Amino acid sequence: MQIIDKLEKIDKSLMGCCLSIGNFDGVHLGHQEIIRTARKIAADLENCPVVAVTFDPHPAVILNPERMLRVLTPMPLRAALLEAAGVDHLVVLKDSYQMLTLSPQDFVEKFLMKSLSPRTVVEGEDFHFGYGRSGDSKFLQQLGKTYGFDVIIVQSKQIDIEGAPTKISSTLVRHLLQKGSVADAAKVLSRPYRLMGKVVKGRGKGTELGYPTANIDPHEQIIPVEGVYAGFVSVADNIDELCRLNRKIPAVFSLGRAKTFVSNHPLLIEAHILDDKTGDLYDKYLAMDFIDFIRNQQRFKTPEKLKEQIVKDCRAAKDILKN
Repeated sequence: MQIIDKLEKIDKSLMGCCLSIGNFDGVHLGHQEIIRTARKIAADLENCPVVAVTFDPHPAVILNPERMLRVLTPMPLRAALLEAAGVDHLVVLKDSYQMLTLSPQDFVEKFLMKSLSPRTVVEGEDFHFGYGRSGDSKFLQQLGKTYGFDVIIVQSKQIDIEGAPTKISSTLVRHLLQKGSVADAAKVLSRPYRLMGKVVKGRGKGTELGYPTANIDPHEQIIPVEGVYAGFVSVADNIDELCRLNRKIPAVFSLGRAKTFVSNHPLLIEAHILDDKTGDLYDKYLAMDFIDFIRNQQRFKTPEKLKEQIVKDCRAAKDILKN
């Protein structure tokens, strides 16, 4: 897949493409259906590439620079997932303040038609575009008739969550992660939620207890609620390689604030790897794939009590991950 990070780099050969525009944060089942639909349409057309346009950073951050917004999928991971879904060319709009403040019609006329002149645009029914998100999918269909491109609207997908049919969205994934419902989040994503970062130096308490951990700092990603989880890790030398790995090394994850040892500590994101064949992880990049929630964080009266609980957590994780 070709990644294009400047409008002037868009080749004329992409004119007449099958296009989809969106944040694609999470690249969940709904996003995958949109790309799958675009792929099918492109297959019936001659020399028709599938092009996705996304934003980095998120439009909310561009319009409100003081806002801190964490994402489900950093751009390297989002790109890898979109490629796997079937995108041929990914246009990443980085400095897009001027574009985001265009009216819906100007967005189509000054960006869409001049840069890509798509043959077909495929979007979800909740698609909005233009200043203040004032344009919707129905208005895009009207503009398509004016400017000569087809607009295909993909209906929202639903999934059973806790016994109730629920509309798939990035907001739903965020909500589930905030509850620790990582198994349900995986259903929406069609894969486990992945937290990534460079391995950083920790406190060494795990090593002292006989359960060393690898600590990461996923500075831009949404972090699930504090707790202990079962999951798998992958290890790589760089972030791009990590986005394409799925090595499934079993591990126990701890997201919390070290309540047993100090009263006020920053959030720590730690992985105790149950397979000790990974070697030294410092300066490596680590992906944590969340499979299931084990328990809430709690304070232990002594390090010995904590160690007893870690033994139980490791046993619980092994039981979860072998299934």
